[in-house]
Amino acid sequence: MTVMESSSARTDVCAAAPRAHPRPEGQDRYTISEVVAFTGLTAHTLRWYERIGLMPHVDRSHTGQRRFTNRDLDWLAFVGKLRLTGMPVADMVRYAELLREGEHTFEERQELLEATRRDVKTRIAELQDTLAVLDHKIDFYASARRAPERPCA
Repeated sequence: MTVMESSSARTDVCAAAPRAHPRPEGQDRYTISEVVAFTGLTAHTLRWYERIGLMPHVDRSHTGQRRFTNRDLDWLAFVGKLRLTGMPVADMVRYAELLREGEHTFEERQELLEATRRDVKTRIAELQDTLAVLDHKIDFYASARRAPERPCA
């Protein structure tokens, strides 16, 4: 987990096993097309994330073009993990809002993540049950094909 310092409060922008950044800190100004290439997200999605409050403030160039940083890439990686959990977008936006509000929201953020973790564990158990059924059927068909031919009589 990466812990980053901001001018107002400590924030937890993190991603599991973050990818190396394309550029070092201080030289990390990415265009939206570079972020699209790096993350696999569409420009439309990035703009939507910003519009709904899921992306923290994205810096702009003097011409108004978005300029993303390594910190933004880390946040997008974390959001990607939240999406994989099945967390509703509204909960992701709420988490982002809490993050911006500061340290006094740690407990609420933790509760939100713990609820998501419970949901993920439930889905994993359901998928394991489903996998067991598939394995049983696959074994059945493999055994049936190996069985000697039965006479028609």
